[in-house]
Amino acid sequence: MYRIDLGAVRHTFASLAVLLAAASPARSGDALAGLAARSNLERVAARMVLADMPLADLLTDALVPYETDEVTRLILDGHDAAAFAALSHLTVGKFREWLLADTTSGALIAAVSPGLTPEMVAAVSKLMRNQDLIAVARKIEVVTRFRNTLGLKGRLAVRLQPNHPADDPLGIAAAVLDGLLMGCGDAVIGINPASDSVDAACTLLHMLDQVRLAHAIPTQACVLTHVTNTLAAIQRGAPVDLVFQSIAGSEAANRSFGIDLAMLREAHEAALSLKRGTVGQNVMYFETGQGSALSANAHHGVDQQTMEVRAYAVAREFAPLLVNTVVGFIGPEYLYDGKQIIRAGLEDHFCGKLMGLPMGCDVCYTNHAEADQDDMDTLLTLLGVAGVNFVMGVPGADDVMLGYQSTSFHDALYARDTLGLRPAPEFEAWLGAVGLLDDAGRIRPVDFDRAPTLLALPEAIR
Repeated sequence: MYRIDLGAVRHTFASLAVLLAAASPARSGDALAGLAARSNLERVAARMVLADMPLADLLTDALVPYETDEVTRLILDGHDAAAFAALSHLTVGKFREWLLADTTSGALIAAVSPGLTPEMVAAVSKLMRNQDLIAVARKIEVVTRFRNTLGLKGRLAVRLQPNHPADDPLGIAAAVLDGLLMGCGDAVIGINPASDSVDAACTLLHMLDQVRLAHAIPTQACVLTHVTNTLAAIQRGAPVDLVFQSIAGSEAANRSFGIDLAMLREAHEAALSLKRGTVGQNVMYFETGQGSALSANAHHGVDQQTMEVRAYAVAREFAPLLVNTVVGFIGPEYLYDGKQIIRAGLEDHFCGKLMGLPMGCDVCYTNHAEADQDDMDTLLTLLGVAGVNFVMGVPGADDVMLGYQSTSFHDALYARDTLGLRPAPEFEAWLGAVGLLDDAGRIRPVDFDRAPTLLALPEAIR
């Protein structure tokens, strides 16, 4: 039981889970679950209690039972006590002050990161304003490698997302070339397949590999199918670069995705055995999103943002190349409007970076949310300032297969140009070599008739 008196009112919080939920910024998912603070005054009271809580207390009170949840066991059994020692005397509030201090560098944060649990990271984020989330995340550099180097300061990579409602290889290939001509695709060329067919996934993997090899593009490709399909594709000899999977913050939520930690370990080992990376071997790609555990009724009475950060503990176990929150995709039932989506995107990026993850963000919303592209422009710009590793590049910002709104190739160019950011270094060198960069390092406009002389589809695809 936690309590605090403010004026003539005593506020009580029956458990750590109740306290964390009450301290969270308002969002529709927590209200839907009956977990949100009942008033702004109660939210302030919860934050005051949380600020005075020793960080070490968050190690001894498991939000999801240890005995029945493998994610909790992963978090507690793998906790790095030596890395945590430097912070073990701090309260959550003092931890916030330490993170924001000018004397606390990104290197210092990286040194303590293995000692941080998701609950510690979620707790401190609840005490932070948006500018705090940006200022701390900006300090942290998380670098990963496969065929290029991602996450370096001053760089912004883009996932080229050429989805097609019928998985038509020619239609997807055309969207790939469109994105490449706009300087996108250094994070990954990643397709969400319309079907769950292993045959279709293999067809798309071979097509992407043909395009990559034909133009010697220093990037990686991925078909974002279920991990079991990717394992089957590997067994068939398909050219698998990255293993993709959506993950969540509890064993039950992951079971709703049809996965567990053992399955992820098997896939990780299978991808490593292929040795397809040229500059590194980070072979996993994970997506997450606030509300996924609640939507599966697998949140255990814990607020959606804390459950989201628990998913990052799963990702951290596998040294991924890419992790991104699909921040507004799950809908207004969980993040109601642009304000809530913007806050969640900044939280997720901050928390992921603090956990040592190479965080990107799908800056997105569904058509029935109270949000629009102006909100996405705001979040994209804020994340660019915060040092996000990558964002999405979707033709026209409108995903015609998944039916939601994201960011376009042009949006990515806006962010790079306005904020002085550049593509991944190997990819940037390739863009220059094929004549797509001007003398100032910006993407050169390409006439329609000239495009095939720069990047043409391989004959086998045409």
